[in-house]
Amino acid sequence: MTVTPSLAMPRWPYRLGKQVKADHDTLALAKALVPMRYAGFVPAGDPALRYGLALNDAGFFWEAHEILEAVWKVAPQRGRDRILLRACIQVANANLKLRLQRPRAAYRLLQEALSELDELAMRPLAGVAGSFSEHFPVAVLASVIAHQLAIDEAERGLINIVRI
Repeated sequence: MTVTPSLAMPRWPYRLGKQVKADHDTLALAKALVPMRYAGFVPAGDPALRYGLALNDAGFFWEAHEILEAVWKVAPQRGRDRILLRACIQVANANLKLRLQRPRAAYRLLQEALSELDELAMRPLAGVAGSFSEHFPVAVLASVIAHQLAIDEAERGLINIVRI
């Protein structure tokens, strides 16, 4: 699957604890798209951001974490986009823990992601028309995570992968 003409999905997913190494060549292409810093906000259509989200949804959870973290590192400090990015990173990490059959760790990470989304909901919109946090369906993601956490509370270990 190709996200943009220049960014294909990695050739294989990195498997923690296995002898398979990450597809660093493909990830390097995406990381090269991340600017030195974002001025004021992270654009909703930023190619590295969109690629990181697409990686998660395609099952490349470790890779998604790597790309989203690269975007987060240069996002404006204390901004809404940075909070949302932290939540997305936690979701990707939770999905990775599920793949590794570590449901308790996934549950904890989803709780942290939901906490970030709750913090975001308490902050007023910044009025930045093109920003990630102003275009992303935060309430929908919060609802999906809350549902997954409720399922886990009722029936231990049945959390499913969360798409961003």
